Amino acid sequence: MTILLGAIADDFTGAADLANTLVKAGMRTVLLTGMPEKNYDPGDADAVVIALKTRTSPVNEAVDDSLFALDWLLSLGVQQVFYKYCSTFDSTAKGNIGPVADALRSRLKDEISIVCPAFPAAGRTIYKGNLFVGDVLLAESSMKDHPLTPMRDSSLVRLMSNQSAGNVGLVNYEDVSQGGEQIKKRYSELRRSGVDYAVVDAIEDRDLVAIGESVAGHKLITGGSGVAMGLPVNYRSQGLLSGTVTADYPAARGRSVILSGSCSAATRKQIVFARNHWPGFKINVEDIVAGYDVAGQATRWYEEQSAEIPVLIYASDDPEEVVKNQQRYGRLESGEMIENVFRKIAKLLRDSEMRTLIVAGGETSGAVVSTLKLHSLRICAEIDPGVPWTETVEEETMSIALKSGNFGGEDFFVKAMNALIR
Repeated sequence: MTILLGAIADDFTGAADLANTLVKAGMRTVLLTGMPEKNYDPGDADAVVIALKTRTSPVNEAVDDSLFALDWLLSLGVQQVFYKYCSTFDSTAKGNIGPVADALRSRLKDEISIVCPAFPAAGRTIYKGNLFVGDVLLAESSMKDHPLTPMRDSSLVRLMSNQSAGNVGLVNYEDVSQGGEQIKKRYSELRRSGVDYAVVDAIEDRDLVAIGESVAGHKLITGGSGVAMGLPVNYRSQGLLSGTVTADYPAARGRSVILSGSCSAATRKQIVFARNHWPGFKINVEDIVAGYDVAGQATRWYEEQSAEIPVLIYASDDPEEVVKNQQRYGRLESGEMIENVFRKIAKLLRDSEMRTLIVAGGETSGAVVSTLKLHSLRICAEIDPGVPWTETVEEETMSIALKSGNFGGEDFFVKAMNALIR
């Protein structure tokens, strides 16, 4: 058994995004939600993606968990390691992207590692080291008001320099546009000048393919899922990868539910669109603080709805309300309260007849998947760029989609559920 690529993702939606990219590129991929048992066998997989919940955890905890995952992947004999983080570089001034990358790079003894969260299909591009969301800079996008990781700087060189102990340089678009060999030359120049991390510009998918080809000899790759588009070319050129992978939509099973904890602008629009089609139940932080059995209320409401249509349970709110709640109850505390309610709701619904589930938001996805003890997911067909349907590899199968808060069109929830009606 040869695992070509071992990936460590800092949240569950990002892990699904990366696994989806690898499957589309022809790699047999296993997605693990958390650390597997020591004797876990990934079978004939070409790639293994481990989903961790480290994006907003304490820095030391994020580093320890990531190194533990790395050691397990190395025990499989993986040829390359991919550290996957969000395409909007979601992090704080103290981390966790820089410290985790430093720890992985040190353990792997990699000479130079790339930093490239670009994902053009979702509107994330990099030019002169600045990250854009659509046609605006990151710091001018809705990400500036993210409740946990507000992004107030658009320069990836500065962001990574502030978080990492390494030196950070830039491979600009003029080099990237000339292809993989020129990008490699630029790596060599940067390394000779003492650079440890190379932020790489990317505007189109073809840039990501060239960047992927340029890291053929790298031990560690860091970035968004887009860079993975070019990796299978390397493996095929070495005779290590052949064949294709076919991904279909899973079956619609049992009752269908959408759980949303994301407060991103994209998800809020998706909720408004979905509420025009299906009933919804809103979770309020004030009710949780007041001691009401919010999970029980949501579950009873769910049981009163028609079993023939999806239902929506959400805690998503406008940025102004999120800030007010954080000021009243604490930034981390208010988020943890909502996650705990979603954990309870997920368990109660699983004990009923819910077997088709969409979860919106990385933190919410991590909480729900961990609670349901869904250890391994099979990647199915893509709904929107970066978001696939998956099936659980369990005795009783569920169809589940884990959506990053920022991903998907306005009709995402409706489009996703309709795709299962055959």
